[in-house]
Amino acid sequence: MMRKADLIQIPQIKSDDLERLWKRLPIYGYLQEKSVWEPKKEDPETYEKIVQANEEYLEGKVLDENQELVQQEAQKEQEEKQKEEELQKEKEEKEQEATETAVTPHPVLDLSPERLADYNYLLNNFFIVDPNTATNPEQLNAANFLAEDLTMKQDNSKPQILIYHSHSQEDFTDTVPGDVSTTVVGVGDYLAQILQDQYGYSVIHVTDAFDIVNGELDRNQAYDFARAKVEQVLQENPSIEVVIDLHRDGVPEDRHLVTEINGKPTAQIMCYNGLSYTVNNGPVDYLPNPYVQDNLAFSFQLEYQAEQYYPDLYRGIYLAGLRYNLHLRPKAILLEAGAQTNSVVEVKNAMEPFADILNRVLTGEG
Repeated sequence: MMRKADLIQIPQIKSDDLERLWKRLPIYGYLQEKSVWEPKKEDPETYEKIVQANEEYLEGKVLDENQELVQQEAQKEQEEKQKEEELQKEKEEKEQEATETAVTPHPVLDLSPERLADYNYLLNNFFIVDPNTATNPEQLNAANFLAEDLTMKQDNSKPQILIYHSHSQEDFTDTVPGDVSTTVVGVGDYLAQILQDQYGYSVIHVTDAFDIVNGELDRNQAYDFARAKVEQVLQENPSIEVVIDLHRDGVPEDRHLVTEINGKPTAQIMCYNGLSYTVNNGPVDYLPNPYVQDNLAFSFQLEYQAEQYYPDLYRGIYLAGLRYNLHLRPKAILLEAGAQTNSVVEVKNAMEPFADILNRVLTGEG
């Protein structure tokens, strides 16, 4: 048996000594070097994947931001559109209200047969008599005027209405020099457009300048030049029933012939009828007109309709002593639309109610 004294005695090593011993070993230094962090270097394939992932992330972020902006813009546009629609609806409601008023007779004058049979009442409320001419109860008879059938007989497969301008150079406050659309000819274009597009009539609009001679304004023979052209057009188009010589009036510069119709500033209008009769000479034999009474009936029926639906539109029917080419058709008128003190828009606006009353007369639906 081994005795305790025979055992090898191992010296006691303190922990601090053991640590110092460990650090002296080569393996410790090696492990320490490996334990220091080094950025990992990816291979090219991994690097490309990282770049692609970053691009996809950024694209997604930009897309999200763009979608948000698009949504905001869309919402803004929707709000603006809704606001515009509300304003448009309000405007249409007002126009509808005005239109309903227009299509419902609301005369200011007493249009009863009894009152219209009163010559003085008729003369004072519907006519303006030039000092150079004269009329009488037999000539101005409302019952006879209203009894005359002035409806359109020709369908629109052929020309029905002719518009022309004896005084093509007549202009307005804001007429642009050289721009025909801002003269009375432009007003004629607009009237023709309304009659064609809204009412379905076949219209010829003659835009020749009859009041320009050798490049200068000269109206001495304007009606003669106009008559020659109109007669040619009527000969080529015998189907034409209505002839309109469209003018604008001349008034003192401080007079503004305007009213409001359907919410628009509207020039007032007036028919101008020639009686081929003067106070000094009696009948003007060299200007015969077999259609004087028909012309008067046509003008009166137009004003009669206007008095019912647009009481402020008509200024009256002006009676003058000569003929003014009204002998060319029974349904011929010389229309004074506004004056030189009106704007182009005001006069063009007047063509809308005028076209309406003309259509009422021509269809007999007034």
